[in-house]
Amino acid sequence: MIRKGFLHWVFPAMLGLAALDILLSGRDLTQAYLELAKETEGALEFTRHPVMTWVQRGVSLLLIAASLERIINQFTQQKQVPSAALTGTFVLFWLTTVAMPALFGAHMKLSHEYGYSLLLGLAVTLSGPLDRDRILGAARDGLFVFMLAGAVLVPVNPTLVLDTTYSQGLIPGLPRFGGLAVHPVGMGMLAQVALLLLWARPFQRRWLNMAAWVLGLAVLFVAQSKTAWLALLISACCMLMVRRAPGSMQRVGDPRDSSYGVVMLFVLILAVLAVLFGVLVADVPDMIDDFLSTPEGAQIATMTGRDRIWEVALQEWRNHPVFGYGPLLWDPEYRQAIAMPYATHGHNQMIDTLARCGTVGAIGLTLYALVLMGLSMRYARATHGLSLALFLTLALLSVSEVPLVLTGYGTELFTHLLLVVVLGAAAAERHRQRRTSPVKPVEPTFRTAT
Repeated sequence: MIRKGFLHWVFPAMLGLAALDILLSGRDLTQAYLELAKETEGALEFTRHPVMTWVQRGVSLLLIAASLERIINQFTQQKQVPSAALTGTFVLFWLTTVAMPALFGAHMKLSHEYGYSLLLGLAVTLSGPLDRDRILGAARDGLFVFMLAGAVLVPVNPTLVLDTTYSQGLIPGLPRFGGLAVHPVGMGMLAQVALLLLWARPFQRRWLNMAAWVLGLAVLFVAQSKTAWLALLISACCMLMVRRAPGSMQRVGDPRDSSYGVVMLFVLILAVLAVLFGVLVADVPDMIDDFLSTPEGAQIATMTGRDRIWEVALQEWRNHPVFGYGPLLWDPEYRQAIAMPYATHGHNQMIDTLARCGTVGAIGLTLYALVLMGLSMRYARATHGLSLALFLTLALLSVSEVPLVLTGYGTELFTHLLLVVVLGAAAAERHRQRRTSPVKPVEPTFRTAT
């Protein structure tokens, strides 16, 4: 008898917790920066709505129960661990970036909240195909409900979900949509992941599928996160190449269909000529230098001021090279001390890990990232490109954000855990197919519809 479990409910619960927190906060997105500055100056003590304490306890209990059920079920039925490399390096990553800095960092701190990510992470590394299908379906549905709830609030409480003072977008005067996410960048990345899941697992009803695409693309556009736009472009191209490349390469070398190879060669020649024209005739390098000398170009060159945060973070690593500053890095007191109220994290995964967790944490991060990359490439065809698309999304986000922090279980963990689920399930299915067909194992299949 197959036990389905209820681990998939944790993912929409995480989104619901984040949405309710924002909804009850009464925030004004147009004044978010000023409120953050006041908080670091001691003039504002951030307090959550009292009901959130009980809601979070409920979600925590759900997480613990669902994770323990999955782990216990795995070992009582004596099932094989889908990927020892994935599970082992995840535990190593948690030990080096959470446990060791908390115990041996320059500013130590122990909290029961640090254990939630370990428990949930272990559970999702043990995911099988049934777990994957249920989790991805629940995550997809939860993300679109999350976006729809934010869109519905636009006419009701616009300042809660829109930043009407945003002036750095491509379209002057267009408000920036943050929805019920903590920040518009987070909203954009969640929308991008939702679209990837929709592509991999479309709704059965055509009208619902079309409506979801319209909603997701609209949210992605109005969130005005250039990182999310680039992530969708790269990940979509990756999924398309994985799905179409084998057939395309066969057509290029097929003597019966020479026209296709000629067209591909012609496109390649045009691309090379365009690059040569840009360098030799249009003098693109000088154009780039001129642009970087403008205020807009300077923002890009300095990653919108993130270079100052990186400098501070790297200095903390030099001061505490082994186990880092500790979990208290970037808390309100620290931000006040460095006079950077906007520096809520290191704005780069490796730099943040070096500062917070030291060289030990950076080694754990590197090993874990290499395993994720290797497994994502290995199971790219089996997952129809979704594993590689999710990995590239995390890799791109890691340039300016910190999507692999394991100190809690907020929406920042969402994409990370989805990738682990996809990889674990692909490995489990491959083991199963090897047992049933020991002579010639078949690539595991990935269902694309509910």
